[in-house]
Amino acid sequence: MRLATLDDAEAIRTIYNREVLGSTVTFDLVPRSLDDQLAWLDDHSGAHPAVVAVDDGGGVRGFGSLSPYRPRPAYRTTVEDSVYVDPTAQGQGVGRAVLSELVHLAGAHGFHAVIGRIVGGHAASIGLHRACGFEEIGVEREVGRKFGKWLDVVLMQRLL
Repeated sequence: MRLATLDDAEAIRTIYNREVLGSTVTFDLVPRSLDDQLAWLDDHSGAHPAVVAVDDGGGVRGFGSLSPYRPRPAYRTTVEDSVYVDPTAQGQGVGRAVLSELVHLAGAHGFHAVIGRIVGGHAASIGLHRACGFEEIGVEREVGRKFGKWLDVVLMQRLL
C-alpha cells in the first residue's frame, strides 16, 4: 500500500473505466482520458490522498481516495471515500486494505467522519464498509440513473 503517483495514472484509469463502462458502482457515464486521470491525481494529494495497493511486481491491484464531502466550509472535517479493485484481485483483501488505509489517513489528517456512498444492492462494498467499522445511516432513493435503471445510494459512515 502506498500513496498514488502520476505513474499510476494508466493503471488506475484502466480499473476505473472498466467500472464506468460495465457497472453501476460509479455514476460516471464517460470513461476518463489520461489527462482526466492525471488531473484527478493532482486533486488527490495532501489531506485528500489517493492510495494504491500493489502486488509484488508493482502492479496496481486496487486504488482508493478521500475527497471533500461537500464544498461548504462546515463540512470540511468530513470526507468521502472511494475504493476500486481490479476484478482479478477481488475477494483477496485488497479492498479492505485500501479502505483501512484511507480510514487511517483520514484520522491522521484530522478528519472527524468518513462517508461511503454506495450504489444500492452492491453487497460486496456494503460488507467491506461494515467490516471496516462503518454503519449504514440512510438510503437516497432513485437518485441516479444508469443503463436505463434508477439507482439508490446507500450512505455509510464511520466516525473517527
